[in-house]
Amino acid sequence: MLGPRKVSAEVEVAVLEESVLEFQISLARMRGVEIDESLLFTIDGEPVEPLEVVGEHGGRVHRFTAPAGQVRATYRATVDGVPTPAPLDEFHRSLYLRPSRYAEADMFYGFAGKQFGHLGDPNRMLMEIVAFVANRLDYIPGSSDPIDGAADTLLAAAGVCRDYAHLVIALLRAVKIPARLAAVYAPGCDPMDFHAVAEALIGDTWHVVDATGLAPRQSMLRISTGRDSSDTAFLDNHGGAIRLDSMEVTAIVDGDLPIDQPRDSVVLG
Repeated sequence: MLGPRKVSAEVEVAVLEESVLEFQISLARMRGVEIDESLLFTIDGEPVEPLEVVGEHGGRVHRFTAPAGQVRATYRATVDGVPTPAPLDEFHRSLYLRPSRYAEADMFYGFAGKQFGHLGDPNRMLMEIVAFVANRLDYIPGSSDPIDGAADTLLAAAGVCRDYAHLVIALLRAVKIPARLAAVYAPGCDPMDFHAVAEALIGDTWHVVDATGLAPRQSMLRISTGRDSSDTAFLDNHGGAIRLDSMEVTAIVDGDLPIDQPRDSVVLG
């Protein structure tokens, strides 16, 4: 039985010119779990009350306008229980087949079809695509740019978690398996950071896969969900100018981490 999980994030941002900030650092609202959490935003030490916007997958955006100054975001949560997956929305079967900004599936139709299409069975294609990406790429912090897409990652043969997830997603969509990206807190992840994984729709169930193998999937906790990382960024701003000064993320589980076998079927909830 998986023990309680504790997660936290501290983000410091210098606002150089007034801007609307949007943070996605809070856990998504999940059925079947108890979440004891606190979230505080300050501007030059003074608390500010954000507007909370809840997305269709339970992810939460916290938005506020910040004048020039120092913004700090502090989040803490303790989670107990196992999330219950949300019912399948049939629209997502279509939405998550479409090419997107960082998962350009249309650029992979020929390659993926020849590489994996002959396998036929969606479960087998999923496992082979994850194995292909794991073997193709080297995990090297700083080896990619924030604007790199899946095609850039394939050619560079290196990247970080978001790059691994984008390539998995693009290849899955190219063989007609709906796929999406989830930003998660991941106990056991090394280096510790906000983590990105892919989810594939097999039948009526979303299965989480992680070609990096950096953390056990069973203990991951969803933050946000979308087509690619453009939908799940932990921080975005609109207008003005900002600078990210520091960020610290923690995620731990009471007791031993679960043992994750790459071919195990895991549902994130």
